[in-house]
Amino acid sequence: MMRTMAQKIGIAGVLLLSMMLVMAIVGPFAVPYDSNEQTALPLQAPDYAHWLGANDMGQDILAELVEGARVSLFIGIASAIMATFIGTIIGLLAGYWGGWPDSLFMRIVDVSLTLPFLPLMIVIGVYLGPSIITQVIVITLVLWASKAREIRSQILSLRTRGPVMAAKSMGAGDFYLLRRHILPGIVPLLIPQFVRAVNSAILMESALSFLGLGDPLSKSWGSILFYANSRSAFLTDAWLWWILPPGLCIVITVLSFSFIGYWLEERVSPRLRTYLSAMTVKRVKLQAAAGVPSTSEMTSRGQVLEVNNLTVGYLKGSELVNAISSVSFSVNQGEVVGIVGESGSGKTTVAASIIQLLKPPAVLREGSIHLCGQDLTRLSPMEMQKLRGMKVALIPQAAMNALNPVLSVRQQLIEAITAKHKLGKVELQQRVNQMLEQVGLAAKWGSAYPHELSGGMRQRVVIAMALINEPTLVIADEPTTGLDIMVQIEIMKLLKGLQKRLGLSMVFISHDLPVVLGLADRIVIMKQGEIVDQVASADLAIASTHPYTRRLMDSIPRLKINEPQPANIQLVYEHS
Repeated sequence: MMRTMAQKIGIAGVLLLSMMLVMAIVGPFAVPYDSNEQTALPLQAPDYAHWLGANDMGQDILAELVEGARVSLFIGIASAIMATFIGTIIGLLAGYWGGWPDSLFMRIVDVSLTLPFLPLMIVIGVYLGPSIITQVIVITLVLWASKAREIRSQILSLRTRGPVMAAKSMGAGDFYLLRRHILPGIVPLLIPQFVRAVNSAILMESALSFLGLGDPLSKSWGSILFYANSRSAFLTDAWLWWILPPGLCIVITVLSFSFIGYWLEERVSPRLRTYLSAMTVKRVKLQAAAGVPSTSEMTSRGQVLEVNNLTVGYLKGSELVNAISSVSFSVNQGEVVGIVGESGSGKTTVAASIIQLLKPPAVLREGSIHLCGQDLTRLSPMEMQKLRGMKVALIPQAAMNALNPVLSVRQQLIEAITAKHKLGKVELQQRVNQMLEQVGLAAKWGSAYPHELSGGMRQRVVIAMALINEPTLVIADEPTTGLDIMVQIEIMKLLKGLQKRLGLSMVFISHDLPVVLGLADRIVIMKQGEIVDQVASADLAIASTHPYTRRLMDSIPRLKINEPQPANIQLVYEHS
């Protein structure tokens, strides 16, 4: 089975940590010496009896090392558990209930995060006295605040999401919401946070012990370094076996937890896991295709877009499930091709594939996409970036989400131009005004912000943004969804007029067949990720024999005028 880089790093971290845990658990029984007893000559060099030699008091350094593993790992894990627990409770109270608990706890967090780390440890350590308990308390006080802030931010996001709001609307109580929605949402964040806290805690323990604030009656890796430094180990060759081994143990342990944390972030976060897996699969696909010549370097004459055998899968666990399979169609110069299908049929996946903006966990498995003779699947991200806006542009379905709420319409249109061209201020303003007028908006609306516009006006703005750099191909992905019927008609008239006037090639995606019939020259019908029918719009009603297409046609509401009566004409609204 193919492993991702994160999995390989995680395995390395587990192996390194296992080595440290074996040393901590088994070491004291395997080493035949007591770390507190003199068992060799002072500063004795390593030999068969004492593998790491002895310190200046004749105590076996290997025995000290395995004893230090127990102490350092205990302090690190105990501190991390307490810091994560306290941070979670504080973050939960502040993030979920808000109000005065949020204000109070966040001010405490702010103060804690602004306090200097090292002086704080020294002051608290001196006040409480050197001991293992002191080290755990000090490290916990240093670590909890950052955990609380991260947990709070996650809960603030979770409590306003659709499932939580829906559960609230049905009368769900706080305990139910916390148990079913909030806690499951923050658990993936807690695991890597705990691992990172262990990592930080071990480093802090070593620092405290090195400063002499550790328990004088116990030996940790940090205290070994403290005594070695205070007894001038660097002035003799003893530093090689007295200082280097505990230092390496600290480095190995910190690295192991870092590696495990990196792997766990992928493991417990579905979005990150599928993103990394998708990148791995895509990299393998590109490597396999390297050196293979293109099947068609140039498309047919007058053909703007050619999609051949396009197959896109989504990672589900370790398997790829196809979202679209063997999709093939073309768009000629000045032609509008409509892609119609029910929700989940793969329409938007086709659009995202063409513009090369597939979101993880989607993976382009097979096929080619030729735009003006270039195979987009073979282009690098930088090469594809240069084509977007100039050769191919996207009109998204959610205009409010596509627009920046803190920038005016004019600023966003200027941003779209300057991303591709260098124009003077006067030219920029003229181009923006011209584009606004083309989409039916007065130039004065350029100073407005998205929230000040109606839904139809916002849709006109995103159309202007897509067309402002005069692309060869425009992909309109459900551009009328969510608009009322009159606004839909206005937007469709606008798109049809712009397409004719500018000679645009267009891929128009919608679930609404009557809307597409009014604009498209040719219709592509999709069902469950496959194309089931392709036919000219004018011939769809009479030429298509596919059962699914016939069902779509039959489901269109129609007005039928019955035989006129002398004084009454009846309009009957039929539904098949």
